[in-house]
Amino acid sequence: MKPCPALFVAAPASHQGKTTVTAALARYYRRLGWRVRVFKTGPDFLDPMILEQASGAPVYQLDLWMGGEEHCRQLLYEAAAEADLILIEGVMGLFDGERSSAELAAQFGVPVLAVIDGAAMAQTFGAVAHGLASYRPGLPFAGVFANRVAGERHYQILAESLPPGITSLGWLARDADIALPARHLGLVQAAEIGDLDARIARAADALIGVNSALPQPVSFGPTASTQHPKRLAKVRIGVAHDAAFAFLYRANLDLLSGLGAEVVYFSPLNDKALPEADAIYLPGGYPELHLQRLGANEAMKAAIRDHHAAGKPIVAECGGMLYLLESLTDVQGRCADMVGLLPGHAAMQDKLANLGLHGIKLPEGALRGHTFHYSRVECPLAPIAWSESARPGQRGEPVYRDGRMHACYVHLYLPSNPSAAGQLFAA
Repeated sequence: MKPCPALFVAAPASHQGKTTVTAALARYYRRLGWRVRVFKTGPDFLDPMILEQASGAPVYQLDLWMGGEEHCRQLLYEAAAEADLILIEGVMGLFDGERSSAELAAQFGVPVLAVIDGAAMAQTFGAVAHGLASYRPGLPFAGVFANRVAGERHYQILAESLPPGITSLGWLARDADIALPARHLGLVQAAEIGDLDARIARAADALIGVNSALPQPVSFGPTASTQHPKRLAKVRIGVAHDAAFAFLYRANLDLLSGLGAEVVYFSPLNDKALPEADAIYLPGGYPELHLQRLGANEAMKAAIRDHHAAGKPIVAECGGMLYLLESLTDVQGRCADMVGLLPGHAAMQDKLANLGLHGIKLPEGALRGHTFHYSRVECPLAPIAWSESARPGQRGEPVYRDGRMHACYVHLYLPSNPSAAGQLFAA
């Protein structure tokens, strides 16, 4: 067992400021000289980018449905071996979802710090705190944190409303210079926020009432060691990574390396040629925000078509799939030609098209992941399979194949089936 102080930063709902508070705490404890490791609950690419900036360490996802309990346990055990503090940011509301933040916190015994947006509240703050602390009997509960507070007097009113047994662990004032900018898929990517470090530092400076002593330690146990065959030995995988394609799970990259692959990076926005590669990975991102540059890079599009013509694997997820289509249109009606390997066209829309955890039964095996997109695709190619939502009754996503090209809206979590992942990328 590895004991390590830990907190699970949750909230009654989305948009309460969990990421801002988690980032502020990570920076605060890091300044004290502690080694801080942060995790993000659920399928999320954007929050981890912010949290990595705050903590100075890699951020991994914890999801009981996508990765499974043993996978999450191993990630926490490895972090506990090197960290002085573990922070886990929850997803949505504390009890929301198929496998909720509360379930994850209870599973590993991590006490919950509930972040509550107190901006438009007074005594009701105490009622919300009481509900979060008591709704699930036995849930470890550290206390509450008031966010977006108007000032000292306002905070006193909030704190006085708390019932006996629930402790306030601090507060953060409402401040536009702390807030993190967002767009349709969530927070703006860390690399696009020019003053991100200053915002995080300002948030850490503004924390009031936070104890400089570390929380009580939690014991994290190891899992049975699993050795995967080096199915991808001597395979070189080119991974698209730039402002248009950045939605990558670190655990996916670790798995590919663990299977023996050499991972190299390239930019469809900036590069004129692919790196020498046996397979290509086109993750999701924001291709719709970079239409003209992607469309104008004819050399890169030709290189990807040549790669496919040579019978080499291409794995494309969500935005990566949109890039492989004949064209993509943004919400303003601007259109650009894309790679043209996948027949059909895509258009962005203002309303959400699909969201949720999904599993796919592929010829290589069953894999799990999630979907979250605002676009619609018209493709005449017959799907080889459809994803299935973890929540019955929700719409699945089509899976397209042409030779060794795999394209789908679902962002795959490769550790959910290492063997199937290896086959997807195998030369």
